Amino acid sequence: MYFCPVIDHFKLHIANKFQNFKEQKLLLAFSGGLDSRVLLDLLCQLEIDFSVAHCNFNLRADASEADALFCAQIAEQHQLPFFIKKFDTKSFAKEQKISTQMAARELRYTWFDALKEQEGFTHLLTAHHLDDQLETFMINMGRGSGLKGLRGITTNKILRPLLNFSKDEIEQYAQKHSIEWREDASNAQDDYLRNNMRHNVIPQWKTAQENLLQQVGQTFDHLTLAQEALSVVVDTFKNKHFIQQEDVTAVKLDALMELKPQAYYLHALFEAYGFSHVADLESLLVAQSGKQLISSSHRLIRDRAVLLLSPLKIETSDEEFSWIPSQDLINPIKLSLADQSLNTANTATLDKSKLKYPLLLRKYREGDYFYPIGMQGKKKLSKFFKDQKYSTLDKENQWLLCSEEQIVWVVGKRVDTRFAAIPETLNPLIIRSH
Repeated sequence: MYFCPVIDHFKLHIANKFQNFKEQKLLLAFSGGLDSRVLLDLLCQLEIDFSVAHCNFNLRADASEADALFCAQIAEQHQLPFFIKKFDTKSFAKEQKISTQMAARELRYTWFDALKEQEGFTHLLTAHHLDDQLETFMINMGRGSGLKGLRGITTNKILRPLLNFSKDEIEQYAQKHSIEWREDASNAQDDYLRNNMRHNVIPQWKTAQENLLQQVGQTFDHLTLAQEALSVVVDTFKNKHFIQQEDVTAVKLDALMELKPQAYYLHALFEAYGFSHVADLESLLVAQSGKQLISSSHRLIRDRAVLLLSPLKIETSDEEFSWIPSQDLINPIKLSLADQSLNTANTATLDKSKLKYPLLLRKYREGDYFYPIGMQGKKKLSKFFKDQKYSTLDKENQWLLCSEEQIVWVVGKRVDTRFAAIPETLNPLIIRSH
């Protein structure tokens, strides 16, 4: 039986790059266009089990419906399980205030993730090829991307079996095997940057440089090896110097200052948390304590000799909770009534007669002060925090139990002497924090 070179190449590529491929539960993202249509045919030729998912973005009226019908027919012809989803893409783009392209991408991958969860698929397959990777490389290079971006399209839970194949090879295979596909008319337009690259820039580059795609493929391999080497260094640094402390991670400043080249490693270490602006990170290293950077997902705070990294919490500093100590409190922290004082910071033994209900649980405010038990006179809470070596996050997370405007207890730390029970106090109120 005769196999064309593309099939032989595809077989070898699958065997070398995708171990246990036939043992996975695979879902193919299927537009019905040339690339996904050829990938479907190659998978069938290798007798690989997979399912098909098609997104109808409802952007091209009757053409979108015709695409959906075509995909359903191909899946039925090959007896493949078929999933389809119709989206109101333009409305979603308007609601989210993003481009139609971005809206389609978000809708597509959100649905694919849901399908994987519901149906137990291990991997999503897409039909990106070498020309796509070159386009992505050029776009990311124009955006000032780092090494990760310059690698172009990478694989993880999304597998891209055609990344080693050029568009020309895919077209030749389709013609040789009389494969039909649907053509999206918008692909012929130059309105989008990617299409402009595809139709104008890259063809001229291919003409000027023989074997361009093969050489580009080698470059991507080199970049991948460099990224893997960097990842080992970054992971080793994180394992040693990113110290997890409950819901915050402390990173030692002296270790960061020793990194060379510093800017490069700062980007590699913190980009995953949304901090990609290296100049801001460098400034934070030499800033005063309390200075911070905020990304879409995390906060990075300079605190003495460390940077504190924590997930971003949607929380306001003026949160207040009323509490009448007749039953245990669960949120925002856990307080319970006790029969006996343990004489520890986690227990407050109070004189009921001096309290006014309801008690108030709140966070620190500028100018707060109290009369710490065991000390003479009053003390600003900010000074107490400093003496206790509180970090910025410690200050923000510290709850105060108050009677009207007066602090009764810096919860878990120190009781105010004005409200503390004395040996003569009858039936004191004992509160324990957990």
